[in-house]
Amino acid sequence: MVVGILQVRLAIPGAASLKDKRRVVRSVKDRLHRQHQVSVAEVDRQDDCEAAVLGIALAASDVRVAQSVLDRIVDGLKNERDCVLDDHQCEVMTGTPE
Repeated sequence: MVVGILQVRLAIPGAASLKDKRRVVRSVKDRLHRQHQVSVAEVDRQDDCEAAVLGIALAASDVRVAQSVLDRIVDGLKNERDCVLDDHQCEVMTGTPE
């Protein structure tokens, strides 16, 4: 089993309130889940209307598949119109079932 984990920090320059931020974050989360079949949650900076940290996770059977999906997510986030990808950290873990 392979687990891919991606943490991304997004700047949301157009957000004037938490309501604006939540609209952007919800849109990004829904799109990532729909397009890549990953789990997405806001994991930090919930009270900051100009930034968000998302945790993204997926399970796969192959390291290359997991890394490819995470790379496509990062590339897609670089082209978002409502937010800016500030930073990201990626990790792919492998394990053997007992």
